[in-house]
Order: sequence, then structure tokens, then C-alpha cells
Amino acid sequence: MAGKIWVDVEDLFEYARFNPRPSGIQRVEYELCRALAENDPDGGSIGFLRHVPSKGTFRCVGWAEVSSLFAGLTDPGVRPAARLAAVQRGIVASQEGSRGPLKKLAYRLPPDFRFPLSQAVRHQVDALRAAAAAGRAALQGVRRRAAAARPDPAAGRDPGQGTPQAAERMDFEAQVQPGDVLAVLGSPWFHPEYGRIISRLKRDKGVGFALLIYDIIPLRRPEWCDAGLVRIFSEWLGAVLPLADDVLTISHASAADVERFAAQRGQTLRRLPVVVPMGTGFSSEASAVLDDAEASRLPPAGSYALIVSTIEARKNHLLLFRVWRRLLDEMPPEAVPTLVFAGRIGWLVDDLMQQLRNAGFLEGKIVVIENPSDGELGQLYRGCLFTVFPSFYEGWGLPVTESLSFGKPCIVSNSTSLPEAGGTLARYFDPENSTEAYQVIRDVIEHPAQLEAWEAQVVREFRRVEWTEAAQVVRQALLPPPGAPEAAADPEKPVRAPVHHHRLGSF
Repeated sequence: MAGKIWVDVEDLFEYARFNPRPSGIQRVEYELCRALAENDPDGGSIGFLRHVPSKGTFRCVGWAEVSSLFAGLTDPGVRPAARLAAVQRGIVASQEGSRGPLKKLAYRLPPDFRFPLSQAVRHQVDALRAAAAAGRAALQGVRRRAAAARPDPAAGRDPGQGTPQAAERMDFEAQVQPGDVLAVLGSPWFHPEYGRIISRLKRDKGVGFALLIYDIIPLRRPEWCDAGLVRIFSEWLGAVLPLADDVLTISHASAADVERFAAQRGQTLRRLPVVVPMGTGFSSEASAVLDDAEASRLPPAGSYALIVSTIEARKNHLLLFRVWRRLLDEMPPEAVPTLVFAGRIGWLVDDLMQQLRNAGFLEGKIVVIENPSDGELGQLYRGCLFTVFPSFYEGWGLPVTESLSFGKPCIVSNSTSLPEAGGTLARYFDPENSTEAYQVIRDVIEHPAQLEAWEAQVVREFRRVEWTEAAQVVRQALLPPPGAPEAAADPEKPVRAPVHHHRLGSF
């Protein structure tokens, strides 16, 4: 019988505690899990796990619970601000009114850092509580043995047998079998003891370990990340990468980064990274609708260009501000489309946001739509003239292939994985060169007939990729059919899957 894939989904639950809408990682993770689950209706080959941090293990969770959680994150009927407020109220209540300085600091941090920080602190607290409980239990045991004149009748028996803690542990560990694979398809790098737990499961249970890596931006470009985030991520990846029997990535660029990182650390990958094709679109889009309040804050169709992204330094919104300012200096204002920033305001952009305010958002030629819903994003894509994505560094490039999937041309940075995402359907510029970006964008604006022909080409040639295809690659990589050849990590003969362009993916 083939083994079973156990997917750690704890990060989905923890992300939902602090964030009103899922980011690219959570969306991709969910779609991969959904496709795996739907092709395994009896649960015989796919299982899902949450953490039991104080016990150093996992517990099983049903797919229905995971699906319900994600449906709440993407519910079109709940505004992001209201959802986040409710989540934060729940956290405050669960912490019994704690008002410590660390908590006050956490709410000033970017959401993507606040989440791992909170988890790291929680794991440390759980570990301290577990240590204290173990100390109390040990002391009680000493007292019992000192008082007893005969041998302990429980000697030789599992000291945890029959306790709630043992049942919680055995929920997963009684089911897992040698040859099963524990897979990380999300971002549980907030767990400080993850490497130790995986090492024990591999040793005691014969479990394989697989890791999907979206990017290693905190290590390759730490200047765009919080220093604490860099430390946590570096320690986590350094601990778990040597344990991985299989490494998956979302692009060839990320695969090359992982190989380079391993070589620099003196670590040997057990197999070459497998590139997972990113699916087109998300299941939550099917229920996305616009209410009147949402519709009222969108510009008229055909009047704007669009960038969909968290507003952070790495995404290079500053370049677009400079380009649009120059366009307005050198062209009639009525000939310049409005530029829409659609996304939450992130970190390292205080100066940019102040410049925009000082410039009056270029007299309304730049519009910021914060925390757009799925319905708003769909409408924004459908109504734009074209999209732009000038990011310095990406693991894949979700906004690029998202744009193409809506039939919209995309003008994109030529950096890292982005040419994989855009393929021959996008136009490119150097993200370090604002003059080149200006020339490419102005050429598109000044030639509407060519833009129309380009849009027709995108509609005609873009190929959708179903998430079942991506999930099948994951399944075959982790549980290959008997007799299937393995790709050894031979640095002299690197094995690469062919590049598949025009795929919807990451962040």
C-alpha cells in the first residue's frame, strides 16, 4: 500500500488570528490542500495536522475544519476591517486582558512579522508551562517512590498512557506509518522547535519530510525584511532543510536560490528541488461579489492602470510614483490613466506614503484602495487598461499571471522569477531603471491600438492551469509510483523540469 501524506496546516489557523484576508502563500497552500483532499475523498492517502506545541507533536484535523476556516477568511460578506477587529478581540479575550509591552509592540509590526512573532512567543510560553508541569510531575513521582516500600506498580508502563496528553499525542502518532510523508506546504517557520520534532518523527516513526519553499527573500534580500524575521526564518530553514527528503519550489528561480543557500551552508540536498506549477485562479473567486460600498470606491472602467500588491519597499511602488509624476510632466493630464494601488499598506513605505500625501496623490492620478476584497480585485482587473508589477524580488509573481488570467496585459519587472510567470505575454523592464520603465509604460499608453492587439493576444494564448495539476505534481513527488526513477542531486548534471509559462502562483 502506498504511504500517506500528512500536511501541516497550522499556519493557516494562526494566520487567520491576525490578518483579515489571505495572502498569496495562504491561498496557494489552501488550493493545493483542497485539490489533494478532493482527489482523496476517503482520506486514505491525505491527512491534515495541527500543532500540539507543548507536547512536541501534531494532532489530526479534518479537512472540513480547514475548509471552514478559509471560507471565513474569504467571505465576501465580511469587510476586512470588521474581520480583523473581531479576530483581535478574540485574541485579547483569550489572553485574559494581557497588556504587556511585547503585545503592544506586536500590534505595531507588519502583519507578516506579527504572526510569526506571536507564535514564537506562544511556543516559548507553552514550553515553559510544559517544563513546569514536568517538574511538578517529577517531584510528585519522587515523593511517591520515597513513600512506597514496594516497587511502583506502573513500572514499565508508558507514563503517559491513558492521560489526555497521551491521547492527544497518539491521535497522530498512532496512525502514522513508516513511509508516510509529513509535508509543509505553507509557512510554519514560526515554530522554534520544528527541526527537533521532525528529526524525532523521522527517527522513531520512519516518516519522510517534504518542504515547499515559496522564496527565501529574508536570506537573499534581508534589507526588505524585519531583522527579527530574518533571524527566525534563517534559523528555521537552516534546521529543517537538511531533514527534507523532498524539496518543492514554486519557480525555477526559487529552486536555484535554495540550491545556492544549501551550498553556502555546506548542506547537501537529498534530491533536486521539484518545481510545482501554480494553478490559475482561486476557488474563493467564484463567490466574490461587490456590495454598493465597494463598488463606489472603484474608478471607472477603462480609465486606469493597476498594481495589485501589498504596498511595501520590495514591491517598488516608488518607481511607479516617479514614472507617473514624469508622465504628468510630459503629457497632457487627460492622456495619462489613473494609477490604482490595490493592497494593504505594509512596511518600509512611510516615506513613500508621506510623499504621496505631500503631492496630493498627483492630483488624484494615484488612487490607493486598501485591503480590497476578492470581488473588488476581480472588478479592478476586468476594468483596467493594463497592469504593472515592478517588484525587485519574487518567488513567483501572482499579480502577473492573475492579470493574464483576466486577459489583461502586464508590464513587469525582469527580475528573479517574474519572466517565468509572464513568459512571452508580458513586457519587461529593469526594476532599477525608472527611465526604462517610463519608456515602456508611455509607449503602451500612447499606442492604444497596439494595446488592444496585445490584449487580444493574451486572451487567445493564455493557458489556464488547474490546481489538480499542481497537486498531482506534489503527490507524485512525495509518493512516487513503485519503480519510478528518483532525481539525485548531482551538481554536475542538474535535472530541471521544463519551464511552464503563464501560471498563477505566488505573491
